[in-house]
Amino acid sequence: MILDSETKAVELPEHHGDELRLWLRLLTCTTLIEGEVRSRLRERFDVTLPRFDLMAQLDKVPEGMTLSDVSKRMMVSNGNVTGLVERLVESGHLDRRTSEADRRVQVIRLTKAGRAEFRKMATEHELWIADIFGDLTPKDVRELMRLLAKTKASAQKSAKARTA
Repeated sequence: MILDSETKAVELPEHHGDELRLWLRLLTCTTLIEGEVRSRLRERFDVTLPRFDLMAQLDKVPEGMTLSDVSKRMMVSNGNVTGLVERLVESGHLDRRTSEADRRVQVIRLTKAGRAEFRKMATEHELWIADIFGDLTPKDVRELMRLLAKTKASAQKSAKARTA
């Protein structure tokens, strides 16, 4: 039986501090949820999570975005985005044009068909997420959101202090 990192840490708690066990729990939860979403996207829509994420970013900005802006929002390299864009242009989900302001810049946006397809995926995605978190009460969700906001702020503060 393959054990996840969190389970290994729980078996030898004296070898791991509380913060490390917390990190492993967060990582395990993220991995489980992401894996389930990836599987459902592939099974139901034959689409990858990165493609879904790219379409989600573009759905928020109907006039389109530059490849660089998409890369920043998705926190990936321009190279990663370029491959995704090529496949989505070929499938008819995206439109690519040269920026009127700067001929060196490409602007991408969802096509009408791409937007319709994404909206179907997004509707089901939201139901899947609700199902995954179905055992949590509204109070649990609010408390987790509060604690995760605090966790995010702590991580940002630590990163800022390290680079200062």
